[in-house]
Amino acid sequence: MLISVKSPQCLSTRLGTEAMLYLRSLIYTILFIVTIVITSALIVIFGAFNRRIGFKIGSLWGRAIIGFGAWFCGMRFEIEGTENIPQEPSVALMKHSSTWETIAGLFFVPQHTWVLKRELMWIPIVGWALYILNPIAINRSAGRSAVQQVLRQGRERLANGLWIVIFPEGTRVAPGQTRRYGMSGVLLANDTGAPLVPIAHNAGDCWPRRGLIKTPGLIRVVIGRPIPTEGRSPREVNAEAQNWIESTIAGFSETAPSGSRDLTS
Repeated sequence: MLISVKSPQCLSTRLGTEAMLYLRSLIYTILFIVTIVITSALIVIFGAFNRRIGFKIGSLWGRAIIGFGAWFCGMRFEIEGTENIPQEPSVALMKHSSTWETIAGLFFVPQHTWVLKRELMWIPIVGWALYILNPIAINRSAGRSAVQQVLRQGRERLANGLWIVIFPEGTRVAPGQTRRYGMSGVLLANDTGAPLVPIAHNAGDCWPRRGLIKTPGLIRVVIGRPIPTEGRSPREVNAEAQNWIESTIAGFSETAPSGSRDLTS
């Protein structure tokens, strides 16, 4: 199954100058900041009574802000492989190169929470909303104890019907780069028997980890088939997950339609 959202055809003629690209990116960023604060406040108010309502609010905001980014900034997207999403709560290993995938995941990954750095919880209003959504907030320098925290709290979240989204590289990386994948996601899937779902994308090409400019182009997301973990060593499974994600992303440039990367002319 393929989900596709595309910007208006006329957009390519309206983004001809760097000044216009900068202006559009600035407006989008301001809108993003304003709406995430408002949405976070709504999540705190309504999610305090029911976390599912809080997540639904976040999901609706994610769909709206990503859709506006496609229309206004030319960050079109396609999501492939939704048929590979298991019915039961699962562990998703997602490439982390942008902010885009964190937001978009709100509407294409079933109700979930994240493994994230605890410092995000300290952000006023936004951090409160994250707390409502029940993340696994770790101290990234804690080493083994952080992995044990993911395993302990991950079991609880999965038992409560939540997916766990893990960014195995631990931080955002630039397009074309990768880091050693952490083991916590694979260990959690192996320990609980939950499906391990790899997710590849190239969002960093359009929405970089640093900088204001949002570059027009096609963001491709591929949800892979669950990777078997039973009877296999965690290192073997982790290597397979990393190889699949990185090779899938590398293949995007080889299969990209002509002109799909440049909408500015």
